[in-house]
Parts: sequence; structure tokens; C-alpha cells
Amino acid sequence: MKFGTELMRQADALGQFTEDPPRVTRTYLSPQHKQAGEYLIGLMRRAGMTASFDAMGNIVGRYEAADLKAPVVMTGSHQDSVRNAGKYDGLFGILTAIACVKDLHHRGKRLPYTLEIVGFGDEEGVRFGVALMGSKAMAGSFEASWLDKADESGVTLRRALADFGGDPDAWPGLSRRGRVAAYVESHIEQGPVLLNEGLPVGVVTAIAGGSRIRVTVTGLAGHAGTVPMGSRQDALTAASELVLFVEKHCETHKGLVGTVGKLAVLPGAINVIPQQVEFTIDVRSGDDALRRKAVAAMQSAFEEIAKRRRVAVTVSPFYAADAAPCDSALQQEFADAITAHGIPVRLLPSGAGHDAMVFPAICPIAMLFVRCGNNGISHHPDETMTAEDAEIATSVLLHFFEHFDAAAFAVRR
Repeated sequence: MKFGTELMRQADALGQFTEDPPRVTRTYLSPQHKQAGEYLIGLMRRAGMTASFDAMGNIVGRYEAADLKAPVVMTGSHQDSVRNAGKYDGLFGILTAIACVKDLHHRGKRLPYTLEIVGFGDEEGVRFGVALMGSKAMAGSFEASWLDKADESGVTLRRALADFGGDPDAWPGLSRRGRVAAYVESHIEQGPVLLNEGLPVGVVTAIAGGSRIRVTVTGLAGHAGTVPMGSRQDALTAASELVLFVEKHCETHKGLVGTVGKLAVLPGAINVIPQQVEFTIDVRSGDDALRRKAVAAMQSAFEEIAKRRRVAVTVSPFYAADAAPCDSALQQEFADAITAHGIPVRLLPSGAGHDAMVFPAICPIAMLFVRCGNNGISHHPDETMTAEDAEIATSVLLHFFEHFDAAAFAVRR
């Protein structure tokens, strides 16, 4: 096997860089982030690339074209993780691209464009509550106010970047606007479609847009044994009704998914009526209008429920990203690479967000999905893929790189 076995070994090695072993947790600008980045930089350099951290903690490797004026094609994915993660989300997209360059370099072959592989420092948004910060810096959509956001320990992003060895004031210089012909990304599907259809790879048509909302319900605490049921202003029972509304609304509107992923109850005592509940909502859809209507419907329903239950509710959106369509010509390039391997082409949307979704503002994008096992589970230790699928996906990606004419593509556009 040319690629697969070694890619699985590398993923296992990266899984050791974790904040809470044996679980895999690697947050932005943590010591484990630096360790993983240094490991990947080592792989890049041994594959024939120049590589280093940039000012925002992204790792950037370049496989230069012979012509220094040649176009640039970006690829890669993220190196951070959610808490208690799997080993392939994000990292596979970096490792598979490095494997392609290693093969090209071994054969002494240069591409007619410079290939830039990026391991984005922050995609998940776990530590500072803002997702896609690494890629947004390169897409020119980073917001300076994010530097003042603090983690659970009170450490600001500005301080964390400085401690990491980055430069919190250098982000404007990272923008790739006007300098990139295309951005492509290989990623595990994080769903069961390819698995259920017996296909190792597929071509992404679009990445769903998403909204994230923080909801605070405030009632009145009281003694669990002395306050009659009809007199209570229970923040938790009210919040439960709000959570169920999210589920029902998304179930009854095709193309929409909603998740309540975090919930905190205060004071959190067994014998006290809950006074305050805070929870989060994640709403996604490939149809931005549908997603925005859903958020508005939730806010309206929450206010009605809160009034009826005599509690207060505050709805605070804190993140939104529009859906990102993949370029049709680049989709065809991936389809041709898949066909060349004798595999049927499956087109499918991505319900998960990816670094690719921030780049349509500066260049066309495309994504290759790779089958994962265990019913497509991801963001979980049971996330898995096979060496055989890693082999096929890397071979397809290499075919794409070797046959892509970036200069002609830029002219056609």
C-alpha cells in the first residue's frame, strides 16, 4: 500500500498530542497544538516543502512551482479538535496532501502552480468561542475584536498568541486575497452517506451555512419541598420546552438541522428549583433563507413560551456563516479524478462546516469527501476510517493535483 498504512500511523501519532489523555482534545494555541504543528511541519519538510508556523498559529507548507510567478493553489484542513474527538477530522486533510507532495517530490516532479498546504490552527472554536479563526485570517475576514475574547481561564486570544510565539497584530498580512487560484480540501464525510452506498469518496456540492445562539432563561429559585408546582418559575422546565421546540421545528422543515449541545443549570442543587439555565443552539442548512427564518421562529416562540411560564429569556446569536457553494468546474475536476479510478461519482452536500467555507470570497472552492465508518460518527473517539479508503482518497487527490491546470482555470474564470 503506497499511502494508506503510513497515513493511519501518522494519525495515530498525532492523536498522542492531547490535553486530556486518553481522550483526544487539542485546542487552539495549547501546548498540544504546538506539538502537533511541529510534527506536521516535520512531515512537510521531509516531503520537500518549506514549512513553518505563521503569526496566527497556522502551519503553512509550500511546494514551489519552478516558475515563481505561477499561480497558487491552497489545500489543507484544521489541526485543532473538539473535546473528546476522533483522530481524522481535519488532520486527514493535511496528512493526505503532504503524502501527495512527498510522492511528487520523490519523483522529482513539480506542478505548474505552487501548492500551499495549510494546517489551520482554529476551526472548531472550542477555546475562544469563535470558529474558523485560522482560515478567516487567510481569507481576509478576521475581526480585530476577537483578539480580546477570553477562554475559560480568562486568557485572551491576544495573550495566547503572544505566548504561543505568534504575533496578534500581524493578522492583516496573512490575507490571501488576489493570490490564490483555488482552494480545495479533502475531509472525512462525518456522516453515513458514502458508507451506506459503498463508496470510498464523493464530491461536495456545497457547505451548509450555520447559526449559533446562546439562550439564557431566568426564573426564580425556591425550596424544592415548599413551593407548590403551580407557583413555580422554574427556569429548567421552561428551557426544556424551548429545547423541544428546536427539535420539532427542525424535524418539520426539510433541509434544516438543529442541535442543543450545551446546557448549564444554576444553582445546580438537588433541592433547589433552578433559577437560571443557559444553553446553546446550532442551526444549519444549505439554504440561508431557511436558516434565518428558523432562527427568527425560534426567538418568537421562545418569547411566547417564556411569557406563559413567567420567566425571562435572552436570545444572543454569537456566530453565523453563510452556505458556501462549491465551484462547478472544480467539482468536475474531482469527478474526473474519481472516474479515472473506476469509482462511481457521488455528489453530496456537507452539513458540517469546514475551513473551505470562508474562501469563496477570495477564490473558487471544492471538497473531496472520504468515507468514514461506524455509521459516519465523528467528533467522537469512535470516529474511524480505513487505510484502504485513505489510499484511494490520496490517490484521487494526487490525480487532481497532477491534472489541474491552475493558469487555464484562472483564465476561464
